[in-house]
Amino acid sequence: MSQATITEPTAPAAGSRNGAGTFLAKAFVRIGVLPILLVGALIIFTLMSDNFLTTSNLVSALRQNSYIVIATLAQFVVLLSGGFDLSIGSITALVSVTTATAMAGQHGSPAAAIAVGILVGLLTGLVCGLVNALGVAALKLNPFIITLATASVFQGIALRVTSGVPVYGMPKEFSANFGFKNIFGLGVPVWIAIIVAIALWVFMSRTRAGRHIYAVGSNPHAAKLSGVRDWRVLTLAYCSAGVLTAMGSVLLTARIETGEANIGSALPLQTIAAAVIGGVSLRGGTGSVVNAILGAIFIGLVVNGMDLAQITSYYQMIVLGVVLVIAVTADRLRQRVAAAVLAGKV
Repeated sequence: MSQATITEPTAPAAGSRNGAGTFLAKAFVRIGVLPILLVGALIIFTLMSDNFLTTSNLVSALRQNSYIVIATLAQFVVLLSGGFDLSIGSITALVSVTTATAMAGQHGSPAAAIAVGILVGLLTGLVCGLVNALGVAALKLNPFIITLATASVFQGIALRVTSGVPVYGMPKEFSANFGFKNIFGLGVPVWIAIIVAIALWVFMSRTRAGRHIYAVGSNPHAAKLSGVRDWRVLTLAYCSAGVLTAMGSVLLTARIETGEANIGSALPLQTIAAAVIGGVSLRGGTGSVVNAILGAIFIGLVVNGMDLAQITSYYQMIVLGVVLVIAVTADRLRQRVAAAVLAGKV
């Protein structure tokens, strides 16, 4: 009798612990480390600067980092397809240069010059994405290698066009409307990022082409057996990434009011870290638009917080590198936990 009274309570306790462990494991697989990192960043930077959590600073941070959000969405699409895009920073620089040069060369109305410049910038991004797609989809080269190579090519073209000198002469209306104008309390760049995010969410979750990107990234062989032409999907992914990167570059060019061949160098690191922190798998096939955006917002807040705390750019590079290591480690851990959950071991 005494043994029964001792052993009976232990079974529910063990079951309770197992249930809690399973719940935590599933929660980690679903949301990753982003909530923990976000709360930690908010606490740390609030303690370091009284201005960090003010409304004006947060609105300003959203405006300043809207291009990071759009660039992260570009990286998100490529990562979903099972690849990488290390040329995002160089595409940003090249698009900035071509956009500014096209506007400065127009002598008509400001509206016409702005339209021509934006069109040239978007076409530049599309061509860059097509070049990457040619290497990955047609030549079957490793995405890491081909985008690393094209990054050097695109950067070299941008520097050759400008000789390293900023491009001036854009209409003032361009920066006024696309860089600093507010609508309902939020900057135009923020609204554009929201529209782009909604459009991409609809595309990825409600269209056959979007589902094919998930399929190719998750299991290319199975997707091919199902009739999915992987070269078409990869071409679509890299061209979409090029156009999205171009959109972000146009907004950044409007904010800095010049065409610069030296911008965007940190974007490959920032966008990969943001996407992976947001739960996008480095192995492809897993991730969501919303979580990728939250990861980009986290990176933007970290950069903004370090700026307010007057942390030098050298230390900022170290911090972003550490964040990327944490993100990659968390991604691998999530894969293991997910496998354990599916196997019923957790």
